[in-house]
Amino acid sequence: MEGWEAAYIAGIIDGEGSISLTRMHENEYRRPCISIASTDKELLIYVQTLTRGILNTKKNYNPERHKNSFTLNIKNKDDVLSILRQISPYLRVDKKRKRALWILKNYEKVTPRNGKYNTELLGKKIDFEEKFFEI
Repeated sequence: MEGWEAAYIAGIIDGEGSISLTRMHENEYRRPCISIASTDKELLIYVQTLTRGILNTKKNYNPERHKNSFTLNIKNKDDVLSILRQISPYLRVDKKRKRALWILKNYEKVTPRNGKYNTELLGKKIDFEEKFFEI
């Protein structure tokens, strides 16, 4: 991704996106994700070409009053971390910048590659999640 593309995506995330931790399955620990919601499908398709996210259509219960809406979700850990590394210098919304930097600084330290946690590491993982949501 070029620098100007990273800055552009950071602006979109600042305005319409979120940086969070989510569970893929009920019994798993949270992992980082980036979501962008918009009624402009063309915009999300462009971002998707740069990020490899998954584009979903939201259910429109009242099409006479509301436009169709879409969400781009990026949940692959390696993709999310790579994107955050590239866009974090350009994020302007304080909460989103702090969340991105918190994930970049701490996520891999508290997440074992094999997914198996000992007591100490599990405590660190839970502490990481709690502090993230305090941001």
